[in-house]
Amino acid sequence: MAEISTRKRIWGWFFFDWASQPYHTLLITFIFGPYFASVAAEYYMNTGLPEHAADARAQALWSTGLTVSGLIIGLGAPIMGAFADTTGRRLPWIMVFSLMYVVGAASIWGMMPDGSNLWFGLLAFGVGFIGAEYALIFINSQLPSLGNEEEVGALSGSGFAFGYAGGVVSLLLMLALFVEQPSGKTLIGLDPAFGLDAAAREGTRFVGPFTALWFALFMVPYFLWVRDTGPPRQGRGMRDALELLVNTIKGLRHRLSLSAYLGSSMFYRDALNGLYGFGGTYAILVLNWSITSVGIFGILGAISAALFSWLGGKLDARFGPKPVIVAAIWGLIAVCVTIVGMDRSQIFGVPLAEGSALPDAVFFGCGVLIGGLGGTLQAASRTLMVRHTDPAAPTENFGLYGLSGRATAFLAPALIGLVTTMSGSARIGIAPVIGLFVIGLLLLRWVRSEGDRIS
Repeated sequence: MAEISTRKRIWGWFFFDWASQPYHTLLITFIFGPYFASVAAEYYMNTGLPEHAADARAQALWSTGLTVSGLIIGLGAPIMGAFADTTGRRLPWIMVFSLMYVVGAASIWGMMPDGSNLWFGLLAFGVGFIGAEYALIFINSQLPSLGNEEEVGALSGSGFAFGYAGGVVSLLLMLALFVEQPSGKTLIGLDPAFGLDAAAREGTRFVGPFTALWFALFMVPYFLWVRDTGPPRQGRGMRDALELLVNTIKGLRHRLSLSAYLGSSMFYRDALNGLYGFGGTYAILVLNWSITSVGIFGILGAISAALFSWLGGKLDARFGPKPVIVAAIWGLIAVCVTIVGMDRSQIFGVPLAEGSALPDAVFFGCGVLIGGLGGTLQAASRTLMVRHTDPAAPTENFGLYGLSGRATAFLAPALIGLVTTMSGSARIGIAPVIGLFVIGLLLLRWVRSEGDRIS
């Protein structure tokens, strides 16, 4: 068999981001999440709850799904990574988790618009989400093998940019061909494709099978061009994996920079995931947008994410990842303060005329910044982790990185759910995200820009 070139390996690796991004763009943030929120809110109103209470109950239920999924991801991520490092095999695990992605996403079709099976919708979403996040651990661990330390920043940024471009294309296709507006037509005035029934919201529900098919198709270049590097290792399975994991965690006490970085990223990435998970539901529940409006909002956010990720990769290569991370967090804190401080009737306590479009314009601007700064933050974070990664155990190290990003993945949804319930306001419920960003920013003070692999 002919040897696969480095260029093909890099492009194959990029294609994972292109293939997997729709789970985040279409399902978590811009179509299924808002669809779930609107269905749940209407269901609870039909039980007799007033609108604001139904909105709060719907957001709390969505937070429950994200919380449980986050717990499973956080607890399993480092074990999966350590197991892969003791065996030297990554591709078989990526195949298994890819299957979970496809099955979970496709099953979302079964969540009916009458709210009769909300828990089924959460279960299907959770299965696919767990598969997507576990697969990402193994994908991230391959980054160090694609280039030297000077190159991985640009590669990471380009990968995220390519992925967000895939998110834009997939979102455009869903809005143009499938998602029905109140009129029953799609964004470009067509009936939903394939004869899907707009009255049963089949066009919107098709987002699940569409995401599954997209992933299955565009993972082909990855599986054709990316291979495990190095010979298989003679580990004894889970026993060796757990031993490696325990030893690595014990060794963190000797690596202050890595420990501080894992702690910092644990909080700020959890905050970012909170924004992604609840941005669309905020627009539905607080600003009363339609799913089509949320989708247009998503297109702007995804385009800015692609552009900012590419630009952030260039800045990362020039200045290093840490300054890029700090700037992105400050920007996201400002965005969160703005979101919490406004609704349809006021902005920071200043009353607005009835029907004012200013909240819509402000939130569209926030969407551009959430997408752009969020993409930049993720790309630079992956690069900084490479600078702290032991080349002998990259998957296990990225398993810890996955753990830091998911060990408290339940925290943002749980806090949002708790504050939403206590305040009775879907808007105020977003406030805990600000505190999580601030904690992450403070912990970055002990992180060395150059990493600590040789210390």
